[in-house]
Amino acid sequence: MAKTIIAKNTPEGNRANLPTGWEAARARLQGLPGGGLNIAHEALDRHVVAGHGTQPALIWLGRNGQREILTYADLAVDAARFAHVLRAHGVERGESLFLLSGRVSALYAATLGALKAGVVVSPLFAAFGPEPVRARMEIGEASALVTTAQHYMRKVAPWRAEMPGLKLVLIIGDDAPDGCVALGPAMAAAPERFDAEPTGPEDIALLHFTSGTTGLPKGVVHVHQAVVAHAETGRLALDLRPGDIYWCTADPGWVTGMSYGIISPLCNRVTMVVDEAEFDLQRWYEILEREGVQVWYTAPTAIRMMMRAGAEAAKGRDFSALRFLASVGEPLNAECVLWGQQVFGLPFHDNWWQSETGGIMIANTADMDIKPGAMGKPLPGIEAGIVSVDGDTVTELPDRKIGELALRPGWPSMMRAYLGQPERYAKCFKDGWYLTGDLAMRDADGYFWFVGRADDLIKSAGHLIGPFEVESALIEHAAVAEAAVIGLPDETAGEVVKAFVTLKSGFEASEALERELRGHARKRLGPAVAPREIVFRNSLPRTRSGKIMRRLLRARELGLPEGDLSTLEGDST
Repeated sequence: MAKTIIAKNTPEGNRANLPTGWEAARARLQGLPGGGLNIAHEALDRHVVAGHGTQPALIWLGRNGQREILTYADLAVDAARFAHVLRAHGVERGESLFLLSGRVSALYAATLGALKAGVVVSPLFAAFGPEPVRARMEIGEASALVTTAQHYMRKVAPWRAEMPGLKLVLIIGDDAPDGCVALGPAMAAAPERFDAEPTGPEDIALLHFTSGTTGLPKGVVHVHQAVVAHAETGRLALDLRPGDIYWCTADPGWVTGMSYGIISPLCNRVTMVVDEAEFDLQRWYEILEREGVQVWYTAPTAIRMMMRAGAEAAKGRDFSALRFLASVGEPLNAECVLWGQQVFGLPFHDNWWQSETGGIMIANTADMDIKPGAMGKPLPGIEAGIVSVDGDTVTELPDRKIGELALRPGWPSMMRAYLGQPERYAKCFKDGWYLTGDLAMRDADGYFWFVGRADDLIKSAGHLIGPFEVESALIEHAAVAEAAVIGLPDETAGEVVKAFVTLKSGFEASEALERELRGHARKRLGPAVAPREIVFRNSLPRTRSGKIMRRLLRARELGLPEGDLSTLEGDST
């Protein structure tokens, strides 16, 4: 049987009491009797009790033209029914539910129903291959999974018997493969009321995975108190107001799609637009116009794809409902900010945060003058600095000096642990600072500017990719002896994945083998993570200790001086 998730916190992460300066934000929420706090209650139930049950919570747009509306009351009932389904199948408070699906309404009900039941929610990107799915579910000791029949048969069924703790697989729809439960009939038979589990502020609510440059994916632990920051940062950084029509284009399998595609908008009582389909220029323009979107949160990759089509593609459209545009996922080029002004009459507002911070930390807010290319300024309650690290000593740097971006710990959505990796977690904190691993600069006006990553993580079209995962998949192939993976700048995707491999004796480099390896990686990892190009090498550059020097490979690809890797540009936050 799967175990209840327990995260042993370091002192910096133990925040049983609300941090100073966040009391007003907490007061805007309702809470539960006895001091409890539950994300689903704040997102749904309190609005229904306050008389807003008839307001649309979700406008769902199917890829084939369907359009469905769920009110706050509808979504509250669906969440309650899902919570009952979990309980009926023995999934208890503190156990973990994984989500593996595209943007369908059942996914939103499942997320909120699990949180209502005190079950830990862990989203997965639907395009992941079987290996990333399995690794994350094993680390998170999954008790339950919500997915589609197609995803289950291809990505889970082959190894499910090796994970006995996975006691419930719910299949979206009315039919299910053997050993699974059809979610449709189960929901229809469940009661419509479920009182939110009286979770405490420090009870674990969310488990997000982010890849490191080495080792297994990191399970980033967030608690129910994170809802205070989710709600407040949505109000401050995204200008969310009750009744707004809001569209976050991020996939719910990533932290943005969870924090600002589900929790924050519902806590701020807006109406969310959810589009099942993938990016299509004219479809997106039609949605913005037809649905009267007022606040739009998207990614630089999407903005650059729109820019490639030219301003003429938007000609004749009525975007007058738009009030605020924001972007996240990677650095926002200054050209994108200015292009938004040209086409929509509004600039895109950049902001910065990480899976580990749980919410937006630095932003260009609606009342600020925008400096195109800047991340913005720290939000109220957030203290940020640019620092240099020397052993255990952290020193703040003056304005216009490049250093590591650091934050003073204590905001409500700060991660509480890397699941099962306390030493790795503790390394993030030093001398009273949380070290983000990103390089940045602060100007004389207090604006922060992203410079580059301090590690080798790759951001491609908004997806965070760990080289180790890709390298491991390549090495599984019988022909591959070693592999090294880097990210290279790309005008549309931000970065693309490129792999270098050495072959085992008896194998020869060829175009056919290169295609075979790319196909192998796509099958194992999914197309979003697999390398776009694979190059054969006789050897790979290494440090004296034997580690492969990915950054040297990248420097060579970009034609940069190999002796000064600090000049590398183009990494993404």
